[in-house]
Amino acid sequence: MELTQWQHRFESWLEQHHSTDDTAHDISHFRRVWMTAQKMMVNEVADPLVVLTSCYFHDIVSLPKNHPERSQSSVLAACKTRQILSDDFPDFPPERYSAVEHAIEAHSFSAAITPLTPEAKIVQDADRLEALGAIGLARVFAVSGALGVPLFDANDPFADSRTLNDKAFALDHFQTKLLRLPDTMQTEIGREMARHNADYLIQFMAKLSAELQGDCLGVDSQVQSRFRRSLQS
Repeated sequence: MELTQWQHRFESWLEQHHSTDDTAHDISHFRRVWMTAQKMMVNEVADPLVVLTSCYFHDIVSLPKNHPERSQSSVLAACKTRQILSDDFPDFPPERYSAVEHAIEAHSFSAAITPLTPEAKIVQDADRLEALGAIGLARVFAVSGALGVPLFDANDPFADSRTLNDKAFALDHFQTKLLRLPDTMQTEIGREMARHNADYLIQFMAKLSAELQGDCLGVDSQVQSRFRRSLQS
């Protein structure tokens, strides 16, 4: 069966069975991760069906960020995906189950599972790129709004004199996680794409800093230089 047919079947299943208010992990997210993964597969030797399946089901279980068992989401998703494939896609090749499960388990940042296969590395990189760039920026503030977390500490927005705490301030998440993602990427193209999109977040931070100082048209070059150095180190 052609990949496009599998993709259509997976989307049809998700439309019928996967309803969620979490726009960061809805079907459009799965599509974008798959589109990114396809770009990565150009330079990697990987099983396209394993990658496609993992992209579409990696967040079939996604516990809220403030859930005490959040780090178990990917393991639960992998287990559920095997059950879905077995029950609802009986023609899916069972010899690929294990590869799909590993790619799903390893995609999660909080699970801290090392990806051991090309497919798992591609899926992890493609998913992490969703946390960077314009989409990543939108997701940070969407999640913070849902959780009732302030956007930033008005007195010390970049934590110059306090400990970073992204549970207290959304902007802190840039430093605690997002700007560190390029160093975690598993593929060369993933690292290039991550650095490019992380720089977009730095530009936003520099613009925000200028506006907080009353300069609505400028960019804070010191903030820009500071975080670009950390990105390159």
